[in-house]
This record gives sequence, structure tokens and C-alpha cells, in this order.
Amino acid sequence: MASSLLESGWLYLITHFSEFQLATLGSFMIHESVFFLSGLPSVYFERSGLFSKYKIQKKNNTPDAQEKCIWRLVLYHVCVNLPVMMISYPTFRFMGLKSSLPLPPWRVIISQIIFYFILEDFVFYWGHRLLHTKWLYKHVHSIHHEYATPFGLTSEYAHPAEILFLGFATIVGPALTGPHLFTLWLWMVLRVLETVEAHSGYHFPWSPSNFLPLYGGAEFHDYHHRVLYTKSGNYSSTFIYMDWLFGTDKGYRKLKALEEEGKQR
Repeated sequence: MASSLLESGWLYLITHFSEFQLATLGSFMIHESVFFLSGLPSVYFERSGLFSKYKIQKKNNTPDAQEKCIWRLVLYHVCVNLPVMMISYPTFRFMGLKSSLPLPPWRVIISQIIFYFILEDFVFYWGHRLLHTKWLYKHVHSIHHEYATPFGLTSEYAHPAEILFLGFATIVGPALTGPHLFTLWLWMVLRVLETVEAHSGYHFPWSPSNFLPLYGGAEFHDYHHRVLYTKSGNYSSTFIYMDWLFGTDKGYRKLKALEEEGKQR
């Protein structure tokens, strides 16, 4: 029943809109909706003090700083993200992107998305670590680190060059596999929700890191923002094993051990 409703909805889309419109404007609208709807609550939480006991850092961003982030994001998304989506469409089409029915089986969708998460995390780790070298940090990545106390929307607050550079990690998996547009949309939604959660600044009892093995989450990434860039570590986007393998999470692990020791006293 659910499958037939989904396919009926998809049939409506491909009947009334071209693949180019769906892959570009459709993708942009989905991204903006998911990003702002999932990211704005942390702005409200900071201003109202709601869930303050779950806030990782006690410091709050000023309303002016929050508004600066929002307006720049709108500018970057319209002037960078949307044009990139439009320009990259022929490449995705060449690599096998399709939008026709039937929709792919769920086993294919899930296996591809798992592959995308693993590959994205690997590529992002090395790209992010490179951005923490002296020159690139000063001229590019320092923009993202203007917010030492992150909130959900800061996840995409970055220099345009960084948006393109690290954005490659997000699209390399789909570009290699030539997925169905539905799979691409689902991957985009999950990736946006993951990065917004990691930058939310809150560690809730229901946070994914409490249930998913190897998942980093807000607490893991918050450490990266509040420590001097040469010592921050925790470069991965989603998981923790890359930082563990290459020893770039030592500062974070030491801090966690000290916190646990303090709780036991």
C-alpha cells in the first residue's frame, strides 16, 4: 500500500516536471526545507533556554550572530548551491542518474546509502583535515569556525570554496553509482539531518550517538569547534573510526576520560 502510494506520487512528479527541474530545483527545495526546518529549532532553544540542561556548551550565540549566519546561508545557497546543482546535472545524467518508474527496491536504496555514508566520511575526513593546515584554515576554513559554539544552521556556514571542496565528498558516491533520483533525494535528506544534528550543540537522551555504534554526533563534533584548530581533531563527518584509526581523537578521548573520572568522585 505504502509502496503504491509512493509510486503514484512519483508518477505525478515525473509527469508534471522534467527530470532537469526535479534534479535541480526539486533537489534545492528539498534541501532548503529539510535544512532550515531541522536547523532553526536550535536557534530557538538558545534564545529561550529550552533544553538548557542538554546543551553541551553553556555559552549562547547572540541574536545578531544567529541572524548573520542565516542571511549568509541564504546568499550562499542561492548563489553557490543552486548553480552547482544546475551545472552538475549533465554529469549526473552521464553517470547514470534516472528518474523513471519503477522505483528501485529498498535493498538497493539502503545498500547505496550505506555506501555513500562510508565513502563520504572517508573523503570528508581527509578533506577536512587538509582544511586544518595553516594556510587553508586561515583563508578558507576559519569562516566555518567563526562559531565556536555551533548551532544547527552553522553546519553549512562556510567559505564558498569550502562548500565546493567538501561538497565533493557528498556527491562522489552518487556520481559513481548513478542512482535513482529518489535515492539521491533520500541520501541528501539523511546527510543534511546528520550534519545539522552534529552541529546542534545539544546532546539529548535520544541523540543518535546514544544508539548507533561508531556514530559521532553533536558531542563529538562540538569538541572540534571549541578547541584551537591545530589541536581540535575529530575531523570525521559522521563516524568516529577514522579519527580513532589515525589518532586524531586523542584530545577528545582524554577529555571524556577526565569527565568520567570527575563523575565517579
